[in-house]
Amino acid sequence: MQSIILSFKIYLWQAGYSEGTRNMLPPLVAEFLDQQQIGDIYCVEQGKVRSFCAYLQHRPLKKRSGALSEMMIAHYVYALKTFFTWLENTGQLVYNPISGMRFRRPRKNAREPLSNEEIEQLFAVCDTLKERAALHLFYSCGLRRSEGQALNTGDVHFKSQLLYVREGKGSKRRVIPLADKVNAALQAYWEEERQRIGSNKISDAHAFILNSVGNRMSGEGYNKLLKQLLARAELPSIITLHHLRHSIATHLLQGGMGMEYVRDFLGHSYLESTQIYAKVSTQQLRLL
Repeated sequence: MQSIILSFKIYLWQAGYSEGTRNMLPPLVAEFLDQQQIGDIYCVEQGKVRSFCAYLQHRPLKKRSGALSEMMIAHYVYALKTFFTWLENTGQLVYNPISGMRFRRPRKNAREPLSNEEIEQLFAVCDTLKERAALHLFYSCGLRRSEGQALNTGDVHFKSQLLYVREGKGSKRRVIPLADKVNAALQAYWEEERQRIGSNKISDAHAFILNSVGNRMSGEGYNKLLKQLLARAELPSIITLHHLRHSIATHLLQGGMGMEYVRDFLGHSYLESTQIYAKVSTQQLRLL
């Protein structure tokens, strides 16, 4: 089965799937094959898929107590659909066992925001100026992962306390005002930690945050940094960079900021998008 998983990985890469998807889907399919003790891919029937989905409903988490979220179970289903469709389309499988099966869709807005206390826990366990700066970019500034990765030194103006997103989602540009402590944290990283990296070791002088070898910090690098902070803070590892963006939107609304301002802060085109990302009470929405 290892060879077919490897072939599946190669297909995902050739088909242009994102790095995150290429890393996530094969292990989920491998778990299905292992848990259902499948030795021959041609013998998979719908009963095996149903049995595995039933198992996922009570499968314990590996690193903490609790069960899988609805969204995570949906990831498993998506992985199996992609896997079996690939096998069918390439002639490796005559019968697609998942074809025609119906699955319960996860509830919308399943991504819960972090509490203020949880955000404080993350900042409290930061060991380096880079960790604190990165946390401010994705929480305090509400950047998307791609926006954090694309951030350049010329996009952060310490004197005017402004951060420029040159090209956000949908090629939208926006300006984010920096609170005093956020500006100070970003400037501290720039002046004390980043400047210690020798110019001969820096491959991208324009990048605002660099990794340990002097390259532009990648999205995966930011993910790894966040996972390290979550482990230290003893928070769920399923939390992502987008949880931080979702959390700041919620906290701003709960603090009384108008929906239109939060929309501009996040770089959304429509208020409906902001309402999806930000979880606020009915009472608060009536005040807007």
